[in-house]
Amino acid sequence: MPEKVNDKTVFSLLEVAKSIQKTLSERYKNAYWIKAEMNKLNYYRHSGHCYPELVEKKDGKIIAQLKAHLWKVDYQRINTKFQDVLKEPLQDGIKILFLARIVFDPDHGLGLWILDIDPSYTLGDLEQEKQNTIQRLRSEDIYDRNKRLTLPLLPQRIAIISVETSKGYADFLKVLQLNSWGYSFFSFLFPSLLQGDNAVASILRQLNTIKRVKKHFDVVAIIRGGGGDVGLSCYNNYELSKEIALFPIPVITGIGHATNETVAEMVSFSNAITPTKLAEYLIQKFHDFSVPVKDAQRIAAEYSTRRLREEKVHLTSEVKLFRSITTNTLTSNQAEVKSVQKNLFQQSRFLLRKEKEDILLVQKNILKWAPRKSSQANVELIHAANALGQAVSLSIHRFSLIATQWKDKLIFHGTLIARNKRKDLNNIEKNVLNMSPHNVLRRGYSISKINNKVVTDFKKIKSGDALTTILLEGSVISVVQSTKPGENE
Repeated sequence: MPEKVNDKTVFSLLEVAKSIQKTLSERYKNAYWIKAEMNKLNYYRHSGHCYPELVEKKDGKIIAQLKAHLWKVDYQRINTKFQDVLKEPLQDGIKILFLARIVFDPDHGLGLWILDIDPSYTLGDLEQEKQNTIQRLRSEDIYDRNKRLTLPLLPQRIAIISVETSKGYADFLKVLQLNSWGYSFFSFLFPSLLQGDNAVASILRQLNTIKRVKKHFDVVAIIRGGGGDVGLSCYNNYELSKEIALFPIPVITGIGHATNETVAEMVSFSNAITPTKLAEYLIQKFHDFSVPVKDAQRIAAEYSTRRLREEKVHLTSEVKLFRSITTNTLTSNQAEVKSVQKNLFQQSRFLLRKEKEDILLVQKNILKWAPRKSSQANVELIHAANALGQAVSLSIHRFSLIATQWKDKLIFHGTLIARNKRKDLNNIEKNVLNMSPHNVLRRGYSISKINNKVVTDFKKIKSGDALTTILLEGSVISVVQSTKPGENE
């Protein structure tokens, strides 16, 4: 009951809340079908209850929001129905058509009690988004842009967008790496979320990263390990589908489902139902290249074998023909060779006989003229010997006179040079004695050392250094207090 305070009627907060509760319960007695976006499911595992956050958006802005509750029993029934129809459980970020009562509790405030949810509405909303995206891409003439690209003959370098712990990613690598034909592939993982509210932004971010290093890759593979249509809703997103359609290198997908094809798969260069099938698609590309090569190799080997066999037969035939012609030629030329041999023998005998007669004639002439020529040569040799003896005697006499003269000159000059050299040597000896350390110290000079090294530059001496001064009869050790440059400095 209200109370009076300073002539004012005052109600307690509970009284106001109960009044609101009574009014609403009388006004809203029935349940209503409502459409909204389930921003957050807020499922509590320990109790099994859900407390969804429901919103309505317009132009991306929230224009209405209410809290709701979904009790455990109702949640289990509705969730089972969603899994049967959509192959996915209830989750965040989906549009729903639900049956609910408007309730007000003094403790928890205004809310909606969800009694049922129609999964077909959610499925229809996803399909509508998909069709809108397809229509928009077609109107911009970019729907099949990625399909027009040319896949390299051997797509060996693969940029993979997936979750590192995904089974689909593991299956994809296993098929590529363990192929029985020994085909070699290089792959690099660009980790990304593959479903949920943040999946689109995450995939777009990795596509932009790959675009910066596109020259290092032949193809981009988007790999997901499976899921139902709700989990695939992000692949109907316009921005993601547009990026794939306009991507500069081929994009292939293995999202892992056997239901309706998503827009991202439609605009990609090629898609497969599962990551395993996608890996087999790449291996098939190698088959498409290697099988014709192997066939060509087999055909070339068969042709070569046949050609060699034919050439061998031809060679055998040619050898037989050559042998026959050679035998005939040798036989026909043998008589001619013997005739030439006989003529050569006869001509050789004739020439030898003639040369022998010429030699005998020359010998006879030599015996006739040799004694006369020998006597004349002896006389000429005696005259030449006498002339040579006289010339040698005269040359020896002249050389003896010249040698005597040079001997006297050499003795004189040698004595003079020796006297000058001895004088120079005495002068050098005096200079050496004068410059010896002993005589220098005797004249009053001294030698200064620091650390057993002779000091020649005062700049190398610092205040505090221990200076050793060497004199004629001993040495003095002193500590430097200061230095001063000379007049020349």
